[in-house]
Amino acid sequence: MSTATSLPSSSSSVGTNVFEPGNYKTMLLKLEPVAAAPANSSISDQPPKPLLIALPSEKGEFPTLLLLHGYLLYNSFYSQLIQHIASHGFIVIAPQLYTVAGPDTSEEIKCAAAITNWLFQGLQRFLPSHVHPNLSKLGLAGHSRGGKVAFALALQKPSPSSKFSALIGIDPVDGMGKGQQTPPPVLTYVPHSFDLDMAVMVIGSGLGEIRRNPLFPPCAPKGVNHEDFFRECCKPACYFVAKDYGHVDMLDDETKGIRGRSTYCLCKNGKSREPMRRFVGGIIVAFMKAYLSNDHSDLLAIRDGHETAPVELQKVVFLV
Repeated sequence: MSTATSLPSSSSSVGTNVFEPGNYKTMLLKLEPVAAAPANSSISDQPPKPLLIALPSEKGEFPTLLLLHGYLLYNSFYSQLIQHIASHGFIVIAPQLYTVAGPDTSEEIKCAAAITNWLFQGLQRFLPSHVHPNLSKLGLAGHSRGGKVAFALALQKPSPSSKFSALIGIDPVDGMGKGQQTPPPVLTYVPHSFDLDMAVMVIGSGLGEIRRNPLFPPCAPKGVNHEDFFRECCKPACYFVAKDYGHVDMLDDETKGIRGRSTYCLCKNGKSREPMRRFVGGIIVAFMKAYLSNDHSDLLAIRDGHETAPVELQKVVFLV
């Protein structure tokens, strides 16, 4: 495991275990756009896309995270992950950006921007009256192709990029391999070229760049994967790679349907999804607490080995 950092020691301040469920009871809400909205309806009357929302059941105002799904996956496949994050005092919005999509991600980027704008105008009316999103503390995350979309959205100037305070790439992928990026390309292959006014975390899977079988390419091929995304990040940024886990191992234990079954046979997987899902959920919580609430205790505890991750980490890098 490699480490590069100049952050202070965490020996005097160790947070709670973010890899276990938090202290909040959670609930899931499903929001569907109305197919034929009344002529006098406004943008705040309905979300631009179907949404799955995990939130604490208790009263309070909570930092918020927008999580974008991977290629041809359903937002429901992330229900256990987003509930883990919500149990630590966050509201997590997981939109369904599309059901069928080609190689071009331009429409997904536009949809993610529209959803971001809608959050500020329409989210509160769909939440319980005692639960409030703190949109001054808004994070953006994406998995796989959704990670590419998240970076593309964050790089847009001006808004909606200016509305986010933290960016997370969960095993992000920008195509089939170097020289085979999907349009519009995000990676520039210039170190530290991402012009972002926010903290960034990149999470990688050690098995993502390995083929499961000769018929299919790896799900996170070298040249367009987490390593390349982190190389282009500027500080503050952090990077974690889980050694023996695969590209979709943070999904629910059971993913149904043809697409759900394909997640077990197209990508190289670890022995179980539960450890990787707890790691991804926990490290997101630690990162969000650090850069949205100025509480670095959990992130430092993980970096310094005081808080043991449920997976073996083959790489940990901090740029500060």
